[in-house]
Amino acid sequence: MGFPKGRRRVAVAVTALLATAAVAATVYRVLAPAEVSTPARAGYPPAASPVAGVVGRLPVAPLVVDGRLRVYAAHRQVYADRPVDGRHRTTPYWSYRRWPAALDGVVTSGTTVVTRWSDGRLVALDARSGRVAWRADGPAPVGERTVRRTGAATVWDPRGILVARGADGRQAVVAAGAEWMRAVDLADGRELWRSHLTVTVPPDDADAFVGCRDTLGTTGSGQVMIVDSCAGPAVVEFRDAVTGAVGLRWRPPEAGDELVATPVGCGTGRTGCTGLRTARPGDDAGRGWLLGDGEPVAAPALDRPDAELVGGTAVAVVDGVPVGRSARTGAELWRRSGLPQVRLLAVQPDRVHLLTETNDLVTLDPATGAQRSYFALNAGSDGVGWAPGAAYAAGGFVAVERLRKPVDPTGDDQRYYLTSEPVILAAT
Repeated sequence: MGFPKGRRRVAVAVTALLATAAVAATVYRVLAPAEVSTPARAGYPPAASPVAGVVGRLPVAPLVVDGRLRVYAAHRQVYADRPVDGRHRTTPYWSYRRWPAALDGVVTSGTTVVTRWSDGRLVALDARSGRVAWRADGPAPVGERTVRRTGAATVWDPRGILVARGADGRQAVVAAGAEWMRAVDLADGRELWRSHLTVTVPPDDADAFVGCRDTLGTTGSGQVMIVDSCAGPAVVEFRDAVTGAVGLRWRPPEAGDELVATPVGCGTGRTGCTGLRTARPGDDAGRGWLLGDGEPVAAPALDRPDAELVGGTAVAVVDGVPVGRSARTGAELWRRSGLPQVRLLAVQPDRVHLLTETNDLVTLDPATGAQRSYFALNAGSDGVGWAPGAAYAAGGFVAVERLRKPVDPTGDDQRYYLTSEPVILAAT
C-alpha cells in the first residue's frame, strides 16, 4: 500500500528541497570567505649562530625573521618554520590562510609580519606565535604579475606595501593601489592617513592623469618616495610616512618632463633606502643621489646602473673587479683584484655578496673590502651548473634561486628551476 498521489508529490518536493539546502550549505562552507589561523604550539626558538657555509635547500623562498624563523608565501597562505638554519623546510611552526583572496605581498619589521591580500586587506601576525595582531582595509593591488612556485616575488620583492620608521619611533605600514594609498600604525593597524594617487580632470581628458603617482619606496629617515607627474614635469615627492605630510618636492637638475627613479641602498621590499638613481626614460646613463633630511646630494659613484649602496660605500663590479668607493666623495676605498670573475649578487648592511662564474659565494666587508667568507654554493649532489635567479640577503643569510641552463624565462616551473628544491640557503 503506497502513499496517496498528493502526499507522494509533497514528499518528493520536500526531499528535493532538503537536498538543495544541503548542497547550498556545502557550497557555502567551501566557497564562503574564510580565514584559518593555526598558531604556534611550541616555544619561540632561540636565535641561530650558524658557521659560514651552505645551510640547506628549500622548495620556496624564505624571509628571515628575527634571526629565528623562516617565513614563506603560498598562493593563499603565509607560514613559518624553524629553525632558521634548518637543512630543509619543516612542519609549519604557525600558519595563516585566507579564502578566496590570494596573498599579494609580505613585509616584516621586528617580530611583526604584515601580509597584503588581493582584496586589499592587511593582516598583521605576531611572528612569535603566529596569532593575528590586527586587520585593516587598504587599496587593492594594481594589476597582476607572474609569481612562480618559490613565491620569491611575494616575499623578496613585494609591490605596493612598505614599512617606515618615523622620527618619533613609530612605524607605519603604507599600502598603495591604483587610485589611493593608506598608512596604518604597525603596532595596532590604526589608520594614520590616506591620500589619492590621481587627480580630478575634465571628462574629455579623463585618461591624462591615470597612474600619475608612482610609489618608489621608503627612506631611512621615514619618508615615502613618490614620483608625481600629475601636473607638469615629474618630481620626486617625499611624504612623512607617519603623518602623511608632504615635505620636499624635488626635481633633479636638467631632468626631462618624464623621470625614472630607482631607490638604492634599501632593505627588503625597498624600505629604508639611503640613495636614489634618476634617469630619463630609455636612458642607461643615470645620476646617483644620497638621501638625507634635506635635498638629495649628488653621488657620482652611484651613477653606474649596477652600483649598490651599502652604508657609505658605493660598490660596483668594474671589468670583473669589485670596487668600493665613498658614496659622498667618489674616492676609491678598496679594490679586490685577486678574485675570479664575479658579479654582484646581493648586499645587506654589513655584507657585500659576490658570485663567481663557478657559483662560489664571496662575501666582503663593504667598508674595507676584507673577505668574510668564500665557499661553493652547492647542496648535496646538485652541483654548481646552474644560473642564478632572484636573490635575497638579510640577517647574515643569503638565499638564491637556482635556474636550469639555458634559462628559459617562458618555460614552466619544472623547466625553469634546477630541482624541486631550487632555493639554496647559506650563512655568510
